[in-house]
Amino acid sequence: MGNTITTTNFNFPNQKSVYRGKVREVYNINDELLVMVATDRLSAFDVVLPKGIPYKGQILNQIATKFMELTEDIVPNWLIATPDPNVAVGHLCEPFKVEMVIRGYLSGHAAREYSLGKREICGVSMPDYLKENDKFPEPIITPTTKADNGEHDADISREDILSKGIVSEEDYVVLEKFTRDLFQRGTEIAASRGLILVDTKYEFGKTKDGVIVLIDEIHTPDSSRYFYAEGYQERQNKGEEQKQLSKEFVRRWLIENGFQGLEGQQIPNMTDEYIETVSERYIELYENILGEKFVKADITNIDERIEKNVLEYLANR
Repeated sequence: MGNTITTTNFNFPNQKSVYRGKVREVYNINDELLVMVATDRLSAFDVVLPKGIPYKGQILNQIATKFMELTEDIVPNWLIATPDPNVAVGHLCEPFKVEMVIRGYLSGHAAREYSLGKREICGVSMPDYLKENDKFPEPIITPTTKADNGEHDADISREDILSKGIVSEEDYVVLEKFTRDLFQRGTEIAASRGLILVDTKYEFGKTKDGVIVLIDEIHTPDSSRYFYAEGYQERQNKGEEQKQLSKEFVRRWLIENGFQGLEGQQIPNMTDEYIETVSERYIELYENILGEKFVKADITNIDERIEKNVLEYLANR
C-alpha cells in the first residue's frame, strides 16, 4: 500500500545516527535530542510483517504521547514535543536493557506458560487455582531482557537482573515503583473508558543528568492488552474467551495460518482486504482507549509531510 510508511531515510541537520527498531526509527540529533518516527510496520512474534498498516504509526504515536501527558505528574518522561502525527521528539536517554512487563491478569505469554504447568514466571510465583484471564491477587512484574533486532525478548528474574549487573539495585527499585504507579494510573484511566488494562510493558532510560524517565511507548495496543470490562466476569464464569483490544487478533490470525515466528515457517500472505481490517481494528483501539474520535492525518505523501514538520520544528526550537 503506497500510503503507508514502512521505512525512513531522513537526513536531519546535526543528525548523528539512526536506530531502526521493530516499529520505530529513532534519529539522534546532536547527541541531545531523539526524533522518533512511528512507522506503519507491524510486528508479531518478534518478526516484522511484510506490509504496513495504514495509520498505525499515527495511532501508536498519538496514544503514547497522550498517556505520557496523563502520567507526567507521577513519572517523568522523555517527551518534549510532537511536531507531526507520527513523530515524537524527546531527550536523548540511555535506555535500560530490560523491559518492565506488568500483568494484572493471567493472559498471553503468562497464560501459555501456566497451561504448560509452570507456576513461576521470571522468579515470581503464580497461584495454583487460576484459569486463563483470571485476575492475579496483585499485579506481578515479569521483566524481559531487551533483545537486539531479530532476537526474541527473554524472560528474566529480578534476581538475575541484579546479579548480572544489568541494572543496579538502586535504579531497579525506581523502575519497579514507576512500573506499579503507571500501571495503577493506566488501570484507572482504562476503567473510566469501560476497559480493563490486562498487562503492559514499559521502557525506561536515563537522561544525561541521570534522571530515570519513561521512554518509547505507553499503554498502546502494541505494548498492552485490554479487555472490555462489560461482561468480563460473565465470560470468565462461562469459560468463554474475553473480548480484547490488543494486537492479539493479528497473532491469532498468524497462528491459524501456520506462523509463530519459528524457523522454516512462512509469513502468510496479507491481502489488501486483510490489511484494511487490521487498520480498522487499530482505529477502533484508538477510539476506545482514548475515548475520542480518531482524526486521520493526510497520508497522500507521508514521508514529505513528516520531513517538513520535523525540519520546521528543529529550525524553530
